[in-house]
Amino acid sequence: MRVKDKEKNKKAEAVIRIVFYSLIALAVILTIWFFVPVTERMDLDPNGTNKVRAVLVTDLHSCYYGKDMKNLIKRIDKENPDIVFLGGDIFDDKLDDDNTMIFLSDISKKYKCFYVSGNHEFWSDRCDEMKDKVRSLGITVLEGDCETIEINGKVIDVCGVDDPTDMVKSQFIEQLDNAYAKTSEDHFKILLSHRPEQTDIYSKYDFDLILSGHAHAGQIRIPFANIGVYAPDQGLFSKYVNGIYTLENGSRLIVSRGLARESTPAPRFFNHPEIVVIDF
Repeated sequence: MRVKDKEKNKKAEAVIRIVFYSLIALAVILTIWFFVPVTERMDLDPNGTNKVRAVLVTDLHSCYYGKDMKNLIKRIDKENPDIVFLGGDIFDDKLDDDNTMIFLSDISKKYKCFYVSGNHEFWSDRCDEMKDKVRSLGITVLEGDCETIEINGKVIDVCGVDDPTDMVKSQFIEQLDNAYAKTSEDHFKILLSHRPEQTDIYSKYDFDLILSGHAHAGQIRIPFANIGVYAPDQGLFSKYVNGIYTLENGSRLIVSRGLARESTPAPRFFNHPEIVVIDF
């Protein structure tokens, strides 16, 4: 009996080892798989003509996307956008600026680009320096301002606000007020703002489209339910993490999962880094 018991124990231990190492292998495979970027496409007016195509890039955090950032640049070039929106945390507070500047230097020569700050730019204590670098490339930096542009016969008011990291609520609202005051009722109105969770404030303005990032899709995204396990400033089981949402006033909010990879210690699960292509 003792011999049989020993054999059973050995078999049980072998099964446990196989299961254990299989789970480790699966975790490694999934980590690598969800490291791969994707392109998400959203058509806001399927029956429209002469549409405008925008690419939303958020939360790059100066991460590496191939030599000379070609993996990311080619992904954008393939879409042939009319505008590129840079929705904050394009720089990082820990990683150097090299990858970001290589990326921005390339796309700024090809596309009309708009940039707003994110919390990591402010955390770096170099936000003004980073903005100056962006401006030096001819990219429009929005900080409580609005610029009107015309593309394909469409007149668009592009507004943007700073990340509210270093602001009290009234200052953030003041930036929004200043930007919105420059819009026209007849124009398509876009707000570029890093934070998606400020929906109670955004709902007070008649923006057609609001573009955000910041949430990283909760880092671990619960599939099918489209809920993030944890997102900054939203907490556990976060709501505004990925995709398109309709606010109380009818404004549409698009939240990008962003492009952060090696800048973030926790791996992404069910959560590929992404650029978002928007036709409107």
